[in-house]
Amino acid sequence: MSANTSTRIGFIGLGIMGRSMAGHILTAGYRLNVYNRSRDKADELVARGATWCDTPGDVAAASDIVITMVGFPHDVEQIYLGENGIVARANRGAVLIDMTTSSPALAERIAAEADKKKCYAIDAPVSGGDVGARDAKLAIMVGGDPAAFEKALPVLQRMGTSIVLQGGAGAGQHTKMCNQIVIASTIMGVCEGLAYGKRAGLDLDTVLKSIGGGAASGFQLNVLGTRIIKGDFAPGFFIEHFIKDLGIALAEAHCMQLDLPGVSLARKLYEQLAAQGYGRNGTQALFKHYEK
Repeated sequence: MSANTSTRIGFIGLGIMGRSMAGHILTAGYRLNVYNRSRDKADELVARGATWCDTPGDVAAASDIVITMVGFPHDVEQIYLGENGIVARANRGAVLIDMTTSSPALAERIAAEADKKKCYAIDAPVSGGDVGARDAKLAIMVGGDPAAFEKALPVLQRMGTSIVLQGGAGAGQHTKMCNQIVIASTIMGVCEGLAYGKRAGLDLDTVLKSIGGGAASGFQLNVLGTRIIKGDFAPGFFIEHFIKDLGIALAEAHCMQLDLPGVSLARKLYEQLAAQGYGRNGTQALFKHYEK
């Protein structure tokens, strides 16, 4: 079904996931404005009818809804709150949606600044990796004003299937931290189970046929475990970005006086891999630690 073509959508950040997400919006019939630091990543979308903008601020000025999917909290802060950034140039009543995994406190700050400009900002980080982005089956965790959420929902539905308003500004980011905390220990378990099976002389494809359908089943085992067995460590989600996420989770947990030993160990192991040059590999490359 075609979307309301009078609604102008801006999309900033066309990486592994963002490019697919923006593509779904364009396919739905929305008018799409795009920006990415490396312009060549926008070429395919522009060829399909998207409009290139020279800066994030230009995207905001030309759009009714602005979506961002960038790398790190400092990137989010710069493009939203910098001089001539998104908030400074957003239209009255616009909805600004940050889908980057970022700091809950920064999400609250952006929402407060957007409110001063008579527009809305919601945090809507996602889970599902490159596969979820490609198939428009992302889980989207939202924090912000309920009215803004309802306005954004038709667009979010073009990218995901599980879209839940978790609470006020920052609640989406806190929920994403729950997600990353669960993943941190789960991917360690996947790698350790497969390392054990390999050392025991088992055929790992056959192992996966059994344990992939039992209580251990899930995305980390069935999807990333399959990639591990094939020796495929291409990124669906970068190790360097996961280290960033785990750092945010540990900082928030520290403020709550909550000890998370699984997250602490996972971050330590991933930092070791990044130091060895694997930071741009996918998170399943943790298996390399156990291959030593």
